[in-house]
Amino acid sequence: MNDLSATLARWYESHKRELPWRSDPSPYHVWLSEVILQQTRVNQGLDYFNRFIERWPALSDLAHASEEEVLKMWQGLGYYSRARNLLKCAQQVLEDHDGNFPADHEQLLKLKGIGSYTAAAIASIAFGLPYAVIDGNVYRVLARLFDIDTPINKDAGIKVFAQLADELLDKEQPGRHNQAMMEFGALHCTPRNPDCLHCPIQSHCLAFAHGTVGQRPQKEKTINVRTRYFNYLVFSDLNNNTYLHRREENDIWRNLYDFPNIESTAPLSIEALIENEQFQSLVEKNEFAIQRISAPFTHKLSHQTIIAKFFEIKINGFLSIIQTNNLLLTAEKKLDDYPTPKLIENYISRN
Repeated sequence: MNDLSATLARWYESHKRELPWRSDPSPYHVWLSEVILQQTRVNQGLDYFNRFIERWPALSDLAHASEEEVLKMWQGLGYYSRARNLLKCAQQVLEDHDGNFPADHEQLLKLKGIGSYTAAAIASIAFGLPYAVIDGNVYRVLARLFDIDTPINKDAGIKVFAQLADELLDKEQPGRHNQAMMEFGALHCTPRNPDCLHCPIQSHCLAFAHGTVGQRPQKEKTINVRTRYFNYLVFSDLNNNTYLHRREENDIWRNLYDFPNIESTAPLSIEALIENEQFQSLVEKNEFAIQRISAPFTHKLSHQTIIAKFFEIKINGFLSIIQTNNLLLTAEKKLDDYPTPKLIENYISRN
């Protein structure tokens, strides 16, 4: 083990956070924590991890859950494809590996939703196999240590950082090393205001020596963000029923529930809403009154920004059971029973 790795290991033992998947690093716990913590901070993900383990203590329990149950438990974390892949992976491990994650890096990569990062994390932390983990924190630590200006999201950068991470890896304690690198980036070598003056590896850090810490890592901006306008129809009839809409395949919120939505290229006026064919088909011949229009809700995703308004509509009659696969008539008091996107959860919680 080199001096740098040894120093990070000592720092880790003194500063690491006590987390349940560290006290019990079983393959199931490591996998679940890594999937939850993708795009999620530890302080938020910890509660979700505990709730998942309480509900489904073993992988076989999770494998027998329904997709709707898993989506409801996942609600609020976003990137819902992770939740769907979580269930599919559990089912695949149960069916193909008798409920035990394979202690083989190549076999791990064949599981649903497991990429190179998650496979390396499971292999090293749960099985002690010598595979380096590279997440955002590790990219930042390496970029500063070696003062690398190659963008981390380009092929050349990915190759360089993978080679460096492998060279630094403590092959005897790969799990500890990987967790030390990630924890150091999360707690000490932070994106903004890193504590360079009290850094245990300052003498190794080329970016500190060159005064480029704030410029590392480099990332090339390639995302074009589009804006979408959602006009949600929140009906309420004389029985206090409303319509829920189940999102369909190839949608950002597939198999989650929201309200009937009329999407537009700009904010929709009341007149344009009332004249819309979809609106008229839902209202039918009932008398109605638009009682309130919410303030805009802005919901930002990686490739798009959604600006949503909720039109609260009182029906002087009764909503019909419409025979479609994706429209559900339900009591307003049961809205919390269904898995919904964060945007819808935010609206419901304010009413």
